[in-house]
Amino acid sequence: MNISKWIKNNTSSLEGKTVAISGATGGIGRELCRYFATLGASLILLDRNIKRSMALADKLREKFPSLSVSHIRVDMADMQTVKSAVAGLSDMPIDILILNAGAYSIPRYICDTCYDNVFQINFVSPYYIARKLLPGIRSRGGKVVAVGSIAHNYSRADINDVDFSTRTKASLVYGNAKRYLIFSMYKLAQSSKDIAVVHPGITFTNITAHYPKAIFAIIKHPMKVIFMPPRKAALSIVKGVFTDCQRNEWIGPALFNVWGKPKLKKLNTCGEEEAKHICREANIIYERMEKYI
Repeated sequence: MNISKWIKNNTSSLEGKTVAISGATGGIGRELCRYFATLGASLILLDRNIKRSMALADKLREKFPSLSVSHIRVDMADMQTVKSAVAGLSDMPIDILILNAGAYSIPRYICDTCYDNVFQINFVSPYYIARKLLPGIRSRGGKVVAVGSIAHNYSRADINDVDFSTRTKASLVYGNAKRYLIFSMYKLAQSSKDIAVVHPGITFTNITAHYPKAIFAIIKHPMKVIFMPPRKAALSIVKGVFTDCQRNEWIGPALFNVWGKPKLKKLNTCGEEEAKHICREANIIYERMEKYI
């Protein structure tokens, strides 16, 4: 794939626009920053590591000297930093919000919010951020782009174990959180233009680096060969910014959802009753987070 040609044919200028990206210093996040800077956008880097964020900004400015970059620290496992970030972001003219941060096979614990940390990182915090910022973004004619995962199809919502805190298999726990994020986002959309759900397929990033060391040593090099590198995987997210996305549609790699150019597809992996349950629970969680101090 000729990426430069793809960008030219599938995007337009973002000059005068501001893009906020969570997980900005990760593998896909860095590529997104580069693509959006190329298109002329101002960037807000949302990351838990400010030093890495500032280092990334310095590298970006080397290539894009006139680039405007802001930094906000946010740890998706820490609701206090999430609320602080939302307060700061609410005063900024955000046109596009990319909910990219995520975590897969990491040490598990229960957050101060009483939710499993994987569920908190991949659903509770990004959903809360979207709910709080969407009205302002919508008023500017902007968009929220939520990064899902094909892992969402590994799980089904369980009313008796919402955050899968009793489960031990990483793919199930992560998949459940992404399932909540994907199908709750559709409920927030008022039109096909204000929310897009996307996924990068399977790629070699910090998420996959969280596998146990023995397993990671085995899969590291094959993954680099078999799956798309972050610079290509990130294109599905870029396409989400410029593509209208209806309910139960998402954008991801064309070939088996793991390889190829980004493509808009139907998503028929969640029944109506389960989707309603997810949205009800999402609203309950949001109200709890509103009261969290």
